[in-house]
Parts: sequence; C-alpha cells; structure tokens
Amino acid sequence: MDQILSVLPVFLALVSTGIIAGLLAGLLGVGGGIVIVPVLYYIFQYFGVSATSAMVIATTTSLATIVPTSISSIKAHHANGNVDWLLLRWLSAFIVIGVVAGSLLVSKVGGAWLSGLFGIVATISALNMLLRSNAAPVANALPGKFGQGIMGSCIGFLSVMVGIGGGTLTVPTLTAFNYPAHRAVGTAAAVGLLIALPGVATMLLAGNVPIDAPIGNYGLVNWLGFVCIVPLTVYFSPIGARIGKQLDSAKLKKVFALVLAFTGIRMLLQAF
Repeated sequence: MDQILSVLPVFLALVSTGIIAGLLAGLLGVGGGIVIVPVLYYIFQYFGVSATSAMVIATTTSLATIVPTSISSIKAHHANGNVDWLLLRWLSAFIVIGVVAGSLLVSKVGGAWLSGLFGIVATISALNMLLRSNAAPVANALPGKFGQGIMGSCIGFLSVMVGIGGGTLTVPTLTAFNYPAHRAVGTAAAVGLLIALPGVATMLLAGNVPIDAPIGNYGLVNWLGFVCIVPLTVYFSPIGARIGKQLDSAKLKKVFALVLAFTGIRMLLQAF
C-alpha cells in the first residue's frame, strides 16, 4: 500500500501532463514536446530529481512520446496530400545525422546546459508566434540542395537536444521560404518521426540511468510517463481542436506564446 501511495502523486502529475499537452496541441496546433519537456522538467524536480537529471529524462521521454503520435499524424496528413515525400527523401539523411550527433551530445552534457538551450528555443518560438504570424517570407523559394541539407541537419540537431518534434522548428523554417503552410505542417509531422525514433534509440544505447531517476525509468526514458502521456495526448488533442473552433485562436496563440516565453526565460535563469 505504501508503494502505491508513493507512486500515486507521480502518476497523477503525469496524467495531467498528457491532458494539458493534448488540449494545447489541439487548441493551438503546437507540438507536444514544447509543452511536455518543461512540465516534466518541473514535475521530476518536485519529486526529488536533480535539475540536471530531470532535464535529460524529460527530453528523452518527450521524444519517446513523439514516436507514436507522429505516426498517427503522418497518416492523417498523407491522406490529405500534405506530406512532401520528395523533399523528405533528400532531407532525411541530413536530419538523421543531426539527430545522432545531438543525441550523443545530450547523453554526455549536463542538464543545466540543456535547460539553457531549451530556454533559448522556447523564447525564440514564442517571439516567432508573437511577431511573425503575418510576416512576409524571407525568400520566395527553398534554398538549393546544399542549403536544404544544412537546414535539415540543424533542425535534427537542435530538436533532438531539447526533446521536440518537427513542428516547432520545421514549420517556421519552411514557411519563411514561402512554402505552403498546410504542406509545411504535414511534412513536419514526418520530420518529427525522423527526429524522435533515432534520437530515442541513440539515447537508450548511449545514456546511463541517473542515480536519482524517478519511478518508472529505464535508460533515459521514463516509461511510466510515456504510458500516461501518449494515450491522453491522442485522446484530448481532437477535443482541444473542437474547443479551439469556438474560441479566438489568434488570441489563444498569443497567450500561449507569452506563457512559453515566461517558461523559456525562467529555464534560462535557472540554467545560468
């Protein structure tokens, strides 16, 4: 009974994370990782995990949750013709190279450094939501093959290090080059799988379980968190989408951007 009572608060916190991530993904069209990483980061610390261990576990667990959700998303976007498989064929090798390099680095560097990097990515993402929602593209077409390769490697490298899928970096990058928004979102779903799958595999092989890891950890993934978050995220995302249709999505996005900016700045201050 005592063991059950000790797990119950962690279980309830993880269930809440899945519900919040699903609702926000549906409401605002944001990827789950940008929500899951900071929530898990603070939850694990609340239950006695060090900030260093909490960040690495939160990052890897977030990537694990992206694998099944991205597969579901790819199917839906492919059915609507919004996945650019030709572009992905060229980018995939560069994305995976960036992912493997970033994953190996995550398994070796400290959590404080990762917290700072997430803070930077979160703050830039928030500013992008606030300031560039109606901005003109920076170019009329994607760069050449070499430029696309660099772009793919950077997206894979940065995304895997902070535990996010393809949407947060891929969508604004593609749309900045005058790429159609719906096609960018669909293609980003496939990029998410290219980031998450090799990322989790590399971290499980290269990473060591922290001595203060929370209940349910194997390697750098908290599988209790995975089991709690994935079904709820999938279930509540359509509910969030239905709620979003009845609300002012532009205002909601601004509110989320402000919260994301606050979270990013707070993680930066905690890291440095």
